[in-house]
Amino acid sequence: MFPTAPPHEKHPPGPQWMSARRLPRVVLAGALAASLSGAALLTATTASAAVPTFPDNLLVFPNRDFITVEGYQNHMGETGTVEITRPGVGIVGSAQGVVSGDDVAFEVNHPGGYCWGAGTSLNVTPDIQPGDIASIRFGDQEAGDTRVQDSFVTADASLSKTNVANDTVTVNGHIGSNVIKDNTEQRIVEPALTGTAVAKRDVRAVPGPMTPAPKGGYSSALEFDDANHTFTATYVFDDPAVAKIAANASLGERLLSWELTDAAANRQGVSIAEFGEPGGPGMGGCPNGPLQSGPPGPTDVRAVNTSNGVKLTWSPAKAVPGTPAITGYRVTAVAQTSTNNEQIEIGRRISGQAATGSTISGLSASESYDIEVVSVSSVGQTFPAIHAIPETDTTPPSAYATPAGGNFATPQTVKLTSSEAGSQIYYTTDGSAPVQGDMTTATAQLFMAPLTIDKDTTLKFVAFDPSGNVSNIEERDFVITNKPTPAAPTFGNPVIGQGSVTLSWTTDDASIVTYGVQQYDAAGSATGPLQEVQAPTKTLTVSGLTEGTPYFFTIQAKNDNGYGPESAKLGPLTPKGAVVANAGPDQSGVSRNTTVTLSGAGSTAGGVYEWTQLTTGTGNAIAPADPDKVVLTNANALTSTFTLPFYRYPMSRNALTFRLTVTVGSSTRNDVVVITPASDSIAIGTAKWKTGDFRVTGTATSVGSTVTVRSAPDANGKVTVYGTAPVTAAAPPATGGVWDLRVRAGATLPTSNPGKVFADSNQGGGAGPFTVG
Repeated sequence: MFPTAPPHEKHPPGPQWMSARRLPRVVLAGALAASLSGAALLTATTASAAVPTFPDNLLVFPNRDFITVEGYQNHMGETGTVEITRPGVGIVGSAQGVVSGDDVAFEVNHPGGYCWGAGTSLNVTPDIQPGDIASIRFGDQEAGDTRVQDSFVTADASLSKTNVANDTVTVNGHIGSNVIKDNTEQRIVEPALTGTAVAKRDVRAVPGPMTPAPKGGYSSALEFDDANHTFTATYVFDDPAVAKIAANASLGERLLSWELTDAAANRQGVSIAEFGEPGGPGMGGCPNGPLQSGPPGPTDVRAVNTSNGVKLTWSPAKAVPGTPAITGYRVTAVAQTSTNNEQIEIGRRISGQAATGSTISGLSASESYDIEVVSVSSVGQTFPAIHAIPETDTTPPSAYATPAGGNFATPQTVKLTSSEAGSQIYYTTDGSAPVQGDMTTATAQLFMAPLTIDKDTTLKFVAFDPSGNVSNIEERDFVITNKPTPAAPTFGNPVIGQGSVTLSWTTDDASIVTYGVQQYDAAGSATGPLQEVQAPTKTLTVSGLTEGTPYFFTIQAKNDNGYGPESAKLGPLTPKGAVVANAGPDQSGVSRNTTVTLSGAGSTAGGVYEWTQLTTGTGNAIAPADPDKVVLTNANALTSTFTLPFYRYPMSRNALTFRLTVTVGSSTRNDVVVITPASDSIAIGTAKWKTGDFRVTGTATSVGSTVTVRSAPDANGKVTVYGTAPVTAAAPPATGGVWDLRVRAGATLPTSNPGKVFADSNQGGGAGPFTVG
């Protein structure tokens, strides 16, 4: 799904070249790491609250408007939704993709990946800008986001004009005040550098003074001008000829900036600004950018023949967020008769996005017309046009009033509506008829805005649809007492009992004499009469409820003027039964190789108890051979314990679920508790094989843990374990831990290149697949 990029592409092979799981180890392992302060590794003060946690990550390429989603292997096969949200504007781009299960979950707007708009209705390639939020979710579950960093290169690399040796190259750019400077890196990418003393396809500068590159060939520095929000990357090459190659780099200059660096040196929430790269669709078939196509058309377009021509109605079009505003509409009646290959067009231009219709007059009674409607903006008009065929309407509309009459303590704002868009509504407030036959009366008024009714009134109204059909005359009576009633009290925290619910509420209204509590079922139907409580009492215990059945409640208050409005529903509230099973609160972040206590405190005393481990996500008892099964001690007591084992493949990394069953007499109740193990983060940095030597190295956050390196399962589910390695503390200034597995002999030494390997920490972290070089 993600083919290796050909040499002419504007990025190195494969999307992982910019990945946090590759670069930090190379940079931090060498002399360049000395220029990174400890704050660069641990600071996240300006980071988004939901930056993905390694190995999950979001990499945003704002110049090319594309995104790489890394990791999310625990969602393999699921559909993730990526969105670009612009503060103050809304969602300006979205796409859905299926998680592959590889290092790269999927990409958007990049060859081999998905187009913007895939699986969503927002068919536009967003112009990603600094400050935008890129996020991913699975269904309604938010799974991470990152803010596009306000930092980018502003000019091509150039040889320094003040350096007579011609060995110095500089790159200049912009860096916003909210960007963490230690979380930046500038690069010049040029494949020809691999044949020089640089011996790599790029050169890099990190914050700090001039520092020699780990492999030699040049030194570099990255400095900032806070007053002008700029940066300068300076490269001094050992050979002026190499400096010239860098200054004329064909693949360009870029700036990497990221929201945070975790304890294992993984860069999370990465923005990669590439100077000179164009935006818009990244491959054929993807939608245009926001300035490359016309606006969406109006919806619910309807054309109706009238005595004055064709009356058009529609719901106003809404511009795609981030695109130019809709300034109006163009409507055209196209004659279906063609003379000399020509058809007559008659139309109108309508100004304003909020317009909802128009009438095209001057049409021939002997001609049939096709109606075209388009929205207009500064980038053009809707294509293709919205089409409508004029219809003859003989069905009268219906007319409605909201509220629909009644007794009210205070003046009411009344809105009149019709069942047909574009209808005109006439009304009277003196009890007279608004229409006689099909003509309005002298007292009838055209409804233009909601009415204020502040006294006893008989409201009569009628609707005329665009075809001239007339509704029935509707009549509504309003009685206004002008005596205020109390606002609804506020519910407090309910207390759930056995077959009962105790409600409480608060209010500061001293005029209240009675409170009314109404009970509802799950379908929203009232059950039983209003239960009244005399003030000043502000509690009520509702008894006789059915165990396990959800209930809802509202409250309203009454003074001398009557009851006021109901509150919002409180619920669902589910009463307990005579037998209670309480498995205790869920536990998260539980350390492995520790004792976990399952407590049934709060359950009915004197019962028969049974703890059962379930397959997480189901109600089924876990199979005896399941690798996630643990051994429960005192499984038939109120309190049970087990040891949370070290992680070992093929265990899953899921939470563990336990069910407590309580039986008293013939009654049995169940409750479940979820135990979520703590997990460290590990990564594979290198994996190399040659005959007689196999070595895999990486990082981890948990010093003292043990990492196992293994193969992928074969067709029979069998894996090959190549060995284990302890995690030791990383050498300063790096933080976290490192591990190194080397096999030179023995049965675990692979006789050929294993292809891909995985690494598992006994503390639950995992990495892979990783390609062995």
